Amino acid sequence: MSNWNVGIDVGGTFTDLVAIGPNGEFRSTKTPSTPDQSDGVLNALERLAGELGRSLTELLGDLPLIVHGTTVATNSLLEYNGAKVGLITTKGFRDEIEFRRSYKESVFDPRLKPPHAIVPRRSRIGVAERVDHLGNVLTPLDEAEVRAACEEFRRQGVDAVAICYLFSFVNPAHERRTAEIVREMLPDAFISLSCDVLPEIREFERVSTTTVNAFVGPRVNAYLTHLEERLRSQGFKGELFIIQSNGGVLSAEEAGRYAVNTLLSGPAGGVTAGSYLGEMAGYDNLITVDMGGTSYDIALIENLQPAVTTESWIGRYRIALPMLDIHTIGAGGGSIAWVDAGGALQVGPASAGSYPGPACYSRGGTRPTVTDANVVLGLLNPDFFLGGEMVLDRAKAVDAVRREVAEPLGLSVIEAASAIIELVNSNMANATRLVTTKRGRDPQQFALVAAGGAGGIHAGKQAEELGIRTVIVPGLAPVFCALGDNVADLKISESRTHIGRVDELDFEALNALFQEMEQRARGRLAGQAVAGNFEIKRSLDMHYVGEVHEVTVPIRSRTRRITKLNLDATLGDFHELHERLFAHKDPSQPVEILTLRLDLIGVRERPRMIPQEFGDEDASAAKKGERPVHFDIEPTIVPVYDGGKLRAGSFIPGPAIIEQWGTTIAVYPGHECLIDAYGNVIIEIGQARSAAERAA
Repeated sequence: MSNWNVGIDVGGTFTDLVAIGPNGEFRSTKTPSTPDQSDGVLNALERLAGELGRSLTELLGDLPLIVHGTTVATNSLLEYNGAKVGLITTKGFRDEIEFRRSYKESVFDPRLKPPHAIVPRRSRIGVAERVDHLGNVLTPLDEAEVRAACEEFRRQGVDAVAICYLFSFVNPAHERRTAEIVREMLPDAFISLSCDVLPEIREFERVSTTTVNAFVGPRVNAYLTHLEERLRSQGFKGELFIIQSNGGVLSAEEAGRYAVNTLLSGPAGGVTAGSYLGEMAGYDNLITVDMGGTSYDIALIENLQPAVTTESWIGRYRIALPMLDIHTIGAGGGSIAWVDAGGALQVGPASAGSYPGPACYSRGGTRPTVTDANVVLGLLNPDFFLGGEMVLDRAKAVDAVRREVAEPLGLSVIEAASAIIELVNSNMANATRLVTTKRGRDPQQFALVAAGGAGGIHAGKQAEELGIRTVIVPGLAPVFCALGDNVADLKISESRTHIGRVDELDFEALNALFQEMEQRARGRLAGQAVAGNFEIKRSLDMHYVGEVHEVTVPIRSRTRRITKLNLDATLGDFHELHERLFAHKDPSQPVEILTLRLDLIGVRERPRMIPQEFGDEDASAAKKGERPVHFDIEPTIVPVYDGGKLRAGSFIPGPAIIEQWGTTIAVYPGHECLIDAYGNVIIEIGQARSAAERAA
């Protein structure tokens, strides 16, 4: 069992595991998520051990590496149940986190309430200190006021302290001295320094990101410490890594210190897996959608590179760190259907989760969900959920849909279930447009990767509505994020503000700052030996002078020093990117650099899937029966195929149902699918032809 790696992703409903062996063998499993996420992790590992005929201790003793995607930080922020935070800031600026940028996220919604205060005003204390924009000390730090602030925090029972001073990204001396005093007076407090978390210009972004790190940090740190202790007690001797929001992995210790980096830890794995699948299967441009039990996560991949943003809002707080550009809505198999006070049908965002779960789970849930609607319509086989490991109760699904939706709206049960599915499909298609058409991308130029346990049922209809011609349902779709955990590279991201016009740039200062960033990144990697070789990627945040939004432009350079030739090429790329994003460019306009960015990437050796040879396209050997399915109100008798018996080259015209462990795939009327060499189901939309037409 040595040289196996394990990726474990904890979702809202299920905990997924993928293990990859040295010979390219893949093993996967799925268990219900638990309130203490470490229970779900250990349950998944124990299940894997049982499948391999080993004890948990034997398995863990041979594992060199576990990569984990966790939603602890996300849940803490979205549910507002993080630490009790105190903020120390420059006197006169304690309300910056509420002033924000003087506008709401939804400018035209006068009813939008202020966000929940993760640090109330009484816990925000300004102290005398001031540094100017060049880093010169104008007012020395008043240490007595810092100590008084600590005393007040002790009285309030503060668990974490965020420290954010003006211009500390230029000169962090006051923040570091404040941290020393806090450690002396509040030795058990979690400390979050803005000069470490986000050493960049723009005060609101910096204080928001730093405060969020303090808010989620103690809970994340406690969970990772608890998980690692449990793993060690069971014999684990390897390394535990956590996948970050930027798609790279980081040691558990670093992840605990910079917990804000894990806010998208779960869905980030799915995007990383999308790039891996695209490379294997020959698709460069992809839209990845992951529909699990609770959420629907969408991301864009161009030329095998996932889109990254520094403008994320999570829980109504700005997170200005580089994160995969993932758009999430509350639309999953567990999303609850309900009728609002105006008599309109709604689906989500509330979810039934794993417990009590959908009504058909028979765990006490009584509200109708998307899963219940799929059972009612025949899209899901109640006797083959999770490959038959779980039996669903269709009668309870019917009863929930009738009671909560059909009767209030005066519909039949089938009409009500169809309306639920139509609405959730529409919600998901609209969300997908936010990352494509509304950002200047044509979805028809992309293939749709449908992951998650529920993705394969809905993807065909998504593609029809968006004009997408190809859908890919991965062979490991039910555990796609856990696959991504396994193939993600080690990544440390550093940034520094360095303002200057391109035509007045000091190359010595620029290169010195990049070297300092690289040294800091390498220092953060000390002792993390999961990668053999490292790559450095550098980029610049640039804008036309007078603009307030930047474009991040990669620097094309093969050497460690940036030269005028490199910068000229980067400037040209900036103009082209600006035009693509904003339909405007002006090469005569002066351009300004605002922020330097550096990624230190430890490249892990990616496992290679073993391709199958293409065989006969006849899939009849995998046919397991027929059943009525309501693609419309009237049922259609469709063939049902055992996905485990399909082979590379198998061809299936729609309508049809493919049942696999952990997921069901609907091939809608007018669609057709082919199994590729890696076991992926490739669905062509609107391309179905008769056998006679195909033979002609």
